[in-house]
Amino acid sequence: MANVAETMQRVIAPIAEDLVEVDKAVISDLQSDIPLIKKISDYIVSAGGKRMRPVVLLLIARALGCQNKDPVFLATMIEYVHTASLLHDDVVDESDLRRGKPTASFKWGNASAILVGDFMYSRAFQLMVRTQNLRICEIVAGAVNRVSEGEVIQLLNIHDTTVDEKRYIEVIERKTGVLFEAAARMAAVSAGADKAVEDAMAEYALCLGRAFQIIDDVLDYVGVSGNTGKNLGTDLREGKMTMPLIYALRNCSETDTETIRNAISHSDPDLDAIIGIIKKTNAIESCISAARNEVQNGIRQLDCLPSSAYKNSLIELLSLTVERDS
Repeated sequence: MANVAETMQRVIAPIAEDLVEVDKAVISDLQSDIPLIKKISDYIVSAGGKRMRPVVLLLIARALGCQNKDPVFLATMIEYVHTASLLHDDVVDESDLRRGKPTASFKWGNASAILVGDFMYSRAFQLMVRTQNLRICEIVAGAVNRVSEGEVIQLLNIHDTTVDEKRYIEVIERKTGVLFEAAARMAAVSAGADKAVEDAMAEYALCLGRAFQIIDDVLDYVGVSGNTGKNLGTDLREGKMTMPLIYALRNCSETDTETIRNAISHSDPDLDAIIGIIKKTNAIESCISAARNEVQNGIRQLDCLPSSAYKNSLIELLSLTVERDS
């Protein structure tokens, strides 16, 4: 959708120069004399992506008045953590497509993807130590720990149709929201903000992460594969109970309930049948409503910020989560 692309360009406009610096740093700091590490690292960082976590970090830091280069350094670090988590995530999920391209694990095998993911985590920790800031270290280490917990919880939830909204939110906060939260907290720390402001920025970021993942899960059923960059129905084939299915189960017939349960427990489910159930129970509309509630709560968290182009971009970024098609 052209309007979404245009909106994203407006969002990043105030930090465009910072993002150029982040992109340069992401590439230069990943250099290794091990050819395979360099090949996979170059492949994964050049695969596209919106740099959402660096964008959040930079916008919040600048909105809070931080004008030095520290946010660029921190944004580079959080992008490494995020990219490492994607490499590991694709191995766990046995994914063969991400952002419209074959995953690293598909091209080079699981062992190579996992080890290069470890390399990226360790490079992020090297950058973290260079900050010589204990608070930054606490934020990053805590975030990585919670991401790992999220992966384990999701693994335990596979093929389990009793997963409810509370358990679903628990997973997406750890898997998606926590790195947005870490970006926001580091931004506040770099700007010297007080605890109340840091907490407000963290809640903004969690709202963004939750809304982003809810819509991501919606697009897994009703998106356009060429736009989303992954195969439709991936979550279903992996046995994941995401919000569209959770809401569908609340309002469907006993026959449709059984259809969903069978689909979650099989590796080759009838995707068309499940999409039909999701649509007739208005589960998509319910998911979008839940995402919009997150957007409104996130916007309220920004009340403590002074008016600026950065604040406007933070508001637009939240709204964009429910408008995107990829």
